[in-house]
Amino acid sequence: MLHRKGARKGTDIPTDVLQLLQQGQLETVNLTEWLAVDHVVLLRNALDEFGLQRSFNVFLTELDHLKEKKIMKMIPAIAQAWLHVLEQQALEERTRLFDAMASHLSDSIRCWAAYIIGIDSRLSLEEKLAGIRPFAADSHFGVREIAWMAMREPIFLQLHEALALLNSWVRNEDANIRRFAIELTRPQGVWAKHIPELKEHPELALPLLEAVQSDPVKYVQDSVGNWLNDASKTNPEWVTQVCDTWLMTSDTKETKRIVTRAQRSLNKMK
Repeated sequence: MLHRKGARKGTDIPTDVLQLLQQGQLETVNLTEWLAVDHVVLLRNALDEFGLQRSFNVFLTELDHLKEKKIMKMIPAIAQAWLHVLEQQALEERTRLFDAMASHLSDSIRCWAAYIIGIDSRLSLEEKLAGIRPFAADSHFGVREIAWMAMREPIFLQLHEALALLNSWVRNEDANIRRFAIELTRPQGVWAKHIPELKEHPELALPLLEAVQSDPVKYVQDSVGNWLNDASKTNPEWVTQVCDTWLMTSDTKETKRIVTRAQRSLNKMK
């Protein structure tokens, strides 16, 4: 079961697998499973595990406000309710509960923990980035995605400070950390709030992009290419100039792959 490939359709997920996922006793292995998890069921089981059954109404109140029960609405709402619950605990208990979520076997529960960091108004941007780092480096794809989504609003509000802080991230030996820094700052990601300042002035993030213009890992290359493809929709001439410069200064297959991906929307317009 641990080495399963995962079903292609939600209806094909074996009952025993889905049950274990919603008990928090198994990680999802693909997007189909990740999207199939019922977070309300998982929440009930998690609260039982943590001895917080009486707090379920706090979560119901937060979830009742949702117009849509989609996963990208559910995770922030559950994280917000968790923040309320944690704030009512003594420091030692609050730390214990958060650490239990952050290291939980369930990737979905780790997603809640990551989002808590992003919405905790008591934390500075620097503290949030320090706190989110383990989730940005998580072994699970879903946790890594939620990590940058959780930080999108904070960096939107403090963009220049964030770009400075992320300079060391794009030089980190961990490809997941490098990729996080790029994905976090995409001008107009698919599932995320746009960053108007980067849509208008993508050059602000050029130092980050240049650090990974020939990254050896495809996971990072794809993110860099997607970043530039985003920018091409509002600043096509700038993206063309960057790509031309990179090809002249970095004659590697990695840079060529990034540039090809970066210009896919521009090439469709020709």
